Parts: sequence; structure tokens; C-alpha cells
Amino acid sequence: MFGKEPDNLGGGEGNLNSILGPGCKVKGNIELQGTIRIDGDFDGEIKCPDTLIIGKSGLVKANVSVKNAVIGGKLLGNIHATNKIELQTGSHVEGDIQTARLVIDEGVFFEGSCKMGQAPAGAPKLSPEREIKREPEKVIMK
Repeated sequence: MFGKEPDNLGGGEGNLNSILGPGCKVKGNIELQGTIRIDGDFDGEIKCPDTLIIGKSGLVKANVSVKNAVIGGKLLGNIHATNKIELQTGSHVEGDIQTARLVIDEGVFFEGSCKMGQAPAGAPKLSPEREIKREPEKVIMK
């Protein structure tokens, strides 16, 4: 599932349920079941119990809570993944990461802090000083 090219992803653990294509710009909150792939611009918050894929052309300004993430593009915001995060060559991440497993390829830009392992119940997930403050419209995808 976690290959080197985000273009080859979409199958595996969950089905690719939603795609935000290149040239598409969306502001809001995304809550969905399954996998989402973002190749356009997204600004808001993402909650997904499965996988987030940010393609090479994707720009995401969001706080993210997912099971798995494969990042090939740009993420500005905090990300919490209960299982695994993969930062692919050429990706750019500014924000805090919390995950059980982390894969960072050569040529990745990462600025922030990283916490590995499972957080105890009730523990704060990420540094509040890095929290992105927004009041976007809510978009619910099912």
C-alpha cells in the first residue's frame, strides 16, 4: 500500500472514495469513510479513519487526523496518524507529526516536531502553538 509513487495508490486497505483533482480548490472540513486523494488545494480540517494521499501537486493547509497518510505534495498543518505516515521524496511538511510509524524518504522538507508511538488516552495530541486556527464551512463527504 505504501509504494514510492502516490500515483500508484488507491487500492489496498481501503477503497479510494474521494478525489480532489488538480486545479480544484476547496475550503472546509472533510469527514469521510475510506480513502481520500488530494491533488488540488484544500484548506480546513480532515478526519478520516482510513488513508489520506496527498499527490505531488497537492497543497493541504489543514490539521489532519487519519489512520495512514502518504504525502507526496505539501502539507501545512499538524497530522495525527494512528498507524503510519510516509513522506515521499519532494514532499514538504510544516507542522507537528504524531504517529506509530514514520517513513521519510530522501529529499523531504520537514519542519516541526515528531512524536512516535501510541499516546496514552487523554494526552494532548499535538503542540497547541502549531494548531491552525480556522472557522471554515463544513463539507461532509460520504
